[in-house]
Amino acid sequence: MRRFYQRAIKDILENRFLTTVSVITIALSIMIAAAFALFFINAGEIVNLWQKGIRMMVYLKPDTSEAGRLDTKYRLQGIAGVQEARFISKKEAIEKLKTQMQHHAALLDNLKENPLPEAFEVYLQPSARNSDELAFLAERITALSTVEEVEYGQQWIQRFTNIISLFRLAGYGIGALFFMATVFIVANTIRLVLYSRRDEIEIMRLVGATDRFIKIPFYLQGMIQGGLGTLIGLLILLIGYLSLTTHFNQSVSSDLISIQFFSEFICAAIFLGGVVVGWLGCWVSLKQFMKT
Repeated sequence: MRRFYQRAIKDILENRFLTTVSVITIALSIMIAAAFALFFINAGEIVNLWQKGIRMMVYLKPDTSEAGRLDTKYRLQGIAGVQEARFISKKEAIEKLKTQMQHHAALLDNLKENPLPEAFEVYLQPSARNSDELAFLAERITALSTVEEVEYGQQWIQRFTNIISLFRLAGYGIGALFFMATVFIVANTIRLVLYSRRDEIEIMRLVGATDRFIKIPFYLQGMIQGGLGTLIGLLILLIGYLSLTTHFNQSVSSDLISIQFFSEFICAAIFLGGVVVGWLGCWVSLKQFMKT
């Protein structure tokens, strides 16, 4: 194996320009694909944090009696997905509104009567906090005879979900595009090295060298290029991450939102993925070359 590694490193040094192009391509591909993955991971964490605070406001009809309120609370807590239903009286609602509008509280002092309806603040179980479950749950609650309206920011939730799905689809497309481009670049780099050494390879075959003996140095060369490009791509992404978080934490409380980088396990998986991409590009090139 030592001889194979020496041969691979020698080929890399003798073809510096091609190797540099290949490594830079892999680095850019890994950096862009990993940046999308990092965005999805942090967006997922933000969504999970936001979903913990999702609740429904269930507004009751004006003529709902005390017995009707008790029955509504019992029915709400019996619906699958509802964790707790807390009653909010008209008085409590107006006091909360005054607190939220403390700079304009005088506008509410002149009201002749309280215009706010009685309502239930419904807290949800984790399994019911996605867009589809929320819509289904709202339909069931709206069907109750004492319920006037259900509000949970459904339009905002749907738009946010659509945006995340669009970014995810774009990430998959760009990742696939750069994957194919990287394999193509590595394959062409190895192919040029093969053609420059075709006489040597032919002599090795004539003296009895096996295909495995001939291929191993090239496989190592592709894997080294893939691993080196991946490390460079991750390093550039890490520098960008540190720069972003430095400015981000100065403007936003880190206790509310925390941007995380990849764990050591994920970094190792990305590195292995880059090595596999290098190997795959070499395999494609060798498969075509050895047939001829």
